[in-house]
Amino acid sequence: MEFTGASQWYNASFTISAGWLKTAGPLGYNSLAHPPDDVRMKLNRLGLNCGQLESEDKLYITDLYTATLGRKSKEKFAASSLKVADLSIEFSRNVMRGPPEPDTLAIVDNGSTLARFNDEKNWVEFILTRIIPSAKILKNTGIAGIIREIHGAWVYEQLEAAADAIIDFKVEEEGKTLRDVMRIRSMRNGLHDREWHELKIGENFEVTLKK
Repeated sequence: MEFTGASQWYNASFTISAGWLKTAGPLGYNSLAHPPDDVRMKLNRLGLNCGQLESEDKLYITDLYTATLGRKSKEKFAASSLKVADLSIEFSRNVMRGPPEPDTLAIVDNGSTLARFNDEKNWVEFILTRIIPSAKILKNTGIAGIIREIHGAWVYEQLEAAADAIIDFKVEEEGKTLRDVMRIRSMRNGLHDREWHELKIGENFEVTLKK
């Protein structure tokens, strides 16, 4: 997912998570942009019981947010550092023997956060050599958000070349108002509509396509 800062990507990530947990399988939500309790609150607002889902090993919330503040997390799943060298160790130790169930959906809300703690080549290589290949090994699906137009062209070219699909979220002007929109820019394994589609935001901040 490539998104602008004002877009509805974060709310969309919670909507996708809720839909997956209600109809499919386990979910791993890797939060770099929100405290874990905020993630739980937003998912509960969408009709889930996060406490029950976590106790049943159907929902895994990994706290990467607290590390951005230089503090130690109290969560069961967390990283103490966002340096790639440290993440690689944690990844090999925990993620590759992580949720045993196949068909787990893993969401990373804002991968661009890694750029604050690592140089460009290192964090991109970490994604290319650890995050993306692990999804295939674990037979899981991964969705990762990255902010548009703040990284070098090399970053986007490398990540886009490795992704099976590229989806854009943004806010656009229409006359005197603004519209929240999304599109599927590229999808390698299926036919798709490349037009921009307007989003509807519900009272519980559920994101759906506007008819």
